[in-house]
Amino acid sequence: MVRGGKRVGAGRPKGTGKFGEPTRAIRVPERLVDQILSLIQSEGMSLPLYESKVAAGFPSPADDYLEDSLDLNAYLIDNPPATFLVRASGDSMINAGIFQDDILIVDRSKEPKSGDIIIAVVGGELTVKRLYIKGKRTELHAENPAYKPIKITGDMTLDTWGVVKHVIHSV
Repeated sequence: MVRGGKRVGAGRPKGTGKFGEPTRAIRVPERLVDQILSLIQSEGMSLPLYESKVAAGFPSPADDYLEDSLDLNAYLIDNPPATFLVRASGDSMINAGIFQDDILIVDRSKEPKSGDIIIAVVGGELTVKRLYIKGKRTELHAENPAYKPIKITGDMTLDTWGVVKHVIHSV
């Protein structure tokens, strides 16, 4: 409709577009537009999940039946806005299954507790270690006997960036 030379109420009525519901615009960096559009078009990262399990011991014939599809984002990420990925460096966590260049899925919303593997900043250095809290004593332990524990003393600063929830590595 044109009123006073200006178009009023332009566009289609809410909920009648491609998605069948009201939409809203969001701003994203231009370099991410293609990635976001690709993700939307593929409807996430959903892959087939088969009913049968794969024997890690003696092999048995596998069923050809699909159980469902598995969205890796839903499976690996509890809180997307608080989650980030970081690549591991070094060999201090090999006995925890974390190797050079593995991708760590880290959740900043989890309160770190004793026994958790965390991403921390100690003395200005970023590290991945297992957190141990014993009374008032706090230590960061490597999962490789070649490395000594880092004892957090009164003059040291420990900043926790998040709890490592999953590790992705190639075989």
